[in-house]
Amino acid sequence: MTTEAREFCPNCGDPIENDPAERTPLPDAVGKRGREQKLCDSCYFDRFDLVDAPERIEVRVCSQCGAVHRGNRWVDVDARDYTDIAIEEVSEALGVHLDAHDVSWQVDPEQVDQNTIRMHCHFSGIVRDTFVEEDVVVPVKISRQTCDRCGRIAGDYYASIVQVRAADRTPTAEEVERAEEIANEIVTEMEATGDRNAFVTEVSETDDGVNLKVSTNKIGMKISQKIVEEFGGSFSDSETLVTEDEDGEEVYRVTYAIRLPPYSPGEIIDPEDGDGPVLVRSVRGNLKGTRLTTGEDYEARFEEGDAPEARRLGRIDDAEETTLVAVEDERAVQVLDPETYRTKTIARPDFVDTDAETVPVLKSRAGLHVVPERDEA
Repeated sequence: MTTEAREFCPNCGDPIENDPAERTPLPDAVGKRGREQKLCDSCYFDRFDLVDAPERIEVRVCSQCGAVHRGNRWVDVDARDYTDIAIEEVSEALGVHLDAHDVSWQVDPEQVDQNTIRMHCHFSGIVRDTFVEEDVVVPVKISRQTCDRCGRIAGDYYASIVQVRAADRTPTAEEVERAEEIANEIVTEMEATGDRNAFVTEVSETDDGVNLKVSTNKIGMKISQKIVEEFGGSFSDSETLVTEDEDGEEVYRVTYAIRLPPYSPGEIIDPEDGDGPVLVRSVRGNLKGTRLTTGEDYEARFEEGDAPEARRLGRIDDAEETTLVAVEDERAVQVLDPETYRTKTIARPDFVDTDAETVPVLKSRAGLHVVPERDEA
């Protein structure tokens, strides 16, 4: 004689027709859920919730830049419509019962007002070979705040100053404009890597150059290196103690002082070496340029570097168009003096287009000289 072992529901005491061990629960249905697995179907589904949903979700967004606060930091999402963000937050907050499989869900967002989105969520799945479905509604509140970055910008925060100056002259408009562009380009590059602490606080032009206030010392260093790389010259840095942080560490503000070379590309100088004026093309390393008398390349001596002894004669932008009267030979042309309108024989550099009707010339203390066309300079 044999006695068949039977299982009883620990909740209602009714016998369970099918042994729970013969069911096929999910592999992770263990631990505190062991009692649930032994319940009869009636008791099991009486206390069963397919979805665990919060009563409400708050999404913190920056009203200035649109960043979203996630975890313990702000994240740029480039969004003004936060419906997709609300869906993501709801999907991360909802929990589906571990006994369910073949689960599918869909969401229908309802825009209640500018700051409230009601998420209507419908779930379905298979539990104990039974199709179940459930609807939940989760209100999402959009809380508009100010992120750390925008707060610092609004408070004119900066950690570094880049001062752009030039030796024995004022930086040109092109140099000032390009310095500002470099600062913005570097900030954009750092933002692309996820650095939200990168920004230009203020750009102020002065009588002797431009000052760039930026958010970190690292950015100040990068800007200084790039400007010197592009325009030549050098820079130095100095620290000023401004405060201590919450850990008692000293916080310094760094000033980067850039000194551009005394001459800039596009300037025309006379080294007074007997070979005529030079159109400056580069001041990175040794000054390099083009002789206006011959068109040959010029380079300052090593010991002169980017600052050879020379007289300033003007800039290529000061040149005027005048009539090319005749080509005398390989070394000379005749042009009209733009002031006296008299024919004058001057040096013929090899960049002169002898078929042209007019040529640009610069009249200075060194005489009258043909200069390259601006798009060739």
